[in-house]
Amino acid sequence: MSSLSDAATGQAVEGTNDDWVSAMRTGEFERAWTITDCDLATYSQIHSDKHKGPRHLQRIWRGEELRNRRVLVRCYHGLGDTIQFARFLPRLAELTGGLMVWCQPELLPLIERVEGVDRAIALHDGTPDADFEVDIEIMEIPHAIRARRDLIELRRPYLTLPPRPVPRSVARREALAVGLVWEVGNWEKRRAIPAQLLKKLKGQGIELYSLQRGAASGEASRIGASDVSTPDIVELGYRIGELDIVVSVDTMVVHLAGALGYEPWVMLHADCDWRWPTRDGASLWYSRAKLFHQRLAGEWADVIDDVSSALLSRIPQGCQFAASASVGYLT
Repeated sequence: MSSLSDAATGQAVEGTNDDWVSAMRTGEFERAWTITDCDLATYSQIHSDKHKGPRHLQRIWRGEELRNRRVLVRCYHGLGDTIQFARFLPRLAELTGGLMVWCQPELLPLIERVEGVDRAIALHDGTPDADFEVDIEIMEIPHAIRARRDLIELRRPYLTLPPRPVPRSVARREALAVGLVWEVGNWEKRRAIPAQLLKKLKGQGIELYSLQRGAASGEASRIGASDVSTPDIVELGYRIGELDIVVSVDTMVVHLAGALGYEPWVMLHADCDWRWPTRDGASLWYSRAKLFHQRLAGEWADVIDDVSSALLSRIPQGCQFAASASVGYLT
């Protein structure tokens, strides 16, 4: 794999190797972009029509000039990908003569608030209603602008939530409020943790809240977690903000929490995605993230033990926990 789009889809030009993944994991971004330069030249010769085929396999930007051009950003991958790579939109906007983003409808309230975005349009199956000169997929932006470490390793939130129509004040209990996501869905079983293992995270001084969506959400009660999940991403952002920590497998919730400046703890399988180092507990992408890796492929018990120990260390010493106190709408 030798581009971010390839990494998201598993697609790569034949003959490429793991150098690109290694460069991305270790923060050698200029080396990664040089590898992508060579790969893109080869790919463009083989695939001349950039809009042909499944969208998530398309490579849109072919090296066209971006400066002072009207640019359309296409968001053809997952919600988490769009959230993660939205950090590059302000820098791209500085170069262009106008920036439009064709993104997932769920993310419009967030993307339209990003600095430099002139217009955000809801993604659909047809043709975008936009007047543009150059188009690019959102995961191609860092290569196109030769993003350096300072743009990737942001130390501040880069997404903001629109105001709530009726702001709510939350009376927090003294317990540590922990949000949980333990599955991403049937498409990636390596990112699924048996719900019964998560029971170990509950204890005195810790309250669990389920952010899990889909069929697995029904297991929240078995874990001892209150279900506070929601399909609305803006509301999800507010609910994450009322928690102390989000403990999750590698999914969109991690990226939303990180982009908003909150604290995601990520439980990773042994062969984790290129976004995360294979051993280190810190992330280049989210300064407050903490990473927990499987020691053996498929074994989650050690990961849960590590998370449990880390949570216990966060409980303030000497606190009196009010079992009947409420946490606003989280209970």
